Amino acid sequence: MAFGRRKSKESERSAEATTPEERPAESEIARTNDPDDGDLDGPFDIEDFDDPDQATTGRLDLGSILIPLPAAGQVQVELTPQGTPSAIWVVTPNGRFTISAYAAPKTTGLWREIASELADSLRKDGAQVSIQDGRWGREVVGVAKTVQGQPAPQGVVRFIGVDGYRWMIRCVVNGPQDKFDALADEARAAVADTVVRRGDTPLPVRTPLPIQLPEAMANQLRAAAEQAAAQQAQQAGQQPQAQLVARRSAQGTAMQQLRSGITGG
Repeated sequence: MAFGRRKSKESERSAEATTPEERPAESEIARTNDPDDGDLDGPFDIEDFDDPDQATTGRLDLGSILIPLPAAGQVQVELTPQGTPSAIWVVTPNGRFTISAYAAPKTTGLWREIASELADSLRKDGAQVSIQDGRWGREVVGVAKTVQGQPAPQGVVRFIGVDGYRWMIRCVVNGPQDKFDALADEARAAVADTVVRRGDTPLPVRTPLPIQLPEAMANQLRAAAEQAAAQQAQQAGQQPQAQLVARRSAQGTAMQQLRSGITGG
């Protein structure tokens, strides 16, 4: 939970919406409560803290976003072919989820637009889709149809989104159907205590905010990759070359998110 927050930006956000059509519904924007009421509900902006360093307490600092980890959570880093982080997955006994931040306009409504696109993409790929009311507004749920010859449980994906001030959060939740409710609760709890470090740099809407691994994690990942490369080279009878081995990103279509939740991949 966040402490030492500054005065609410709710009035600042409201000032940006000059007409009733532009003013967001309460459920479509991250709620920002009075810091003195003892019931803070995120996600938060780094500027909500009197001391920004306080935001790092109990959270994994990924540069543009700081996320809390469940007690039994582990971190899985997904890399692009170029070796840069594309997603940070939090893996729990119930499944896994990832929280990402994107550049957004000052006015809200981006998540509503993206949610509709995700739902359309899942439907086109043959998934069973439902739109559900969640803690911050719409949540898109896709259930993979049963594949002949494959046993239950089916894989499920849930997209949770939150509109903030010049940023938007998207959480992707992947897991088996029999554990999915517990996994979704873990993901919502993490989103509610996430902090976004948007920065002042102008960015096109929908641009992913860059991920930066903590130095210790980056060194550990690099060492593991170099060790794996050395082992492969030794098995092939070649001289080992120190390089970062990239794991192919599954961050593609909504259906790829769903399939990756089934395979763990």
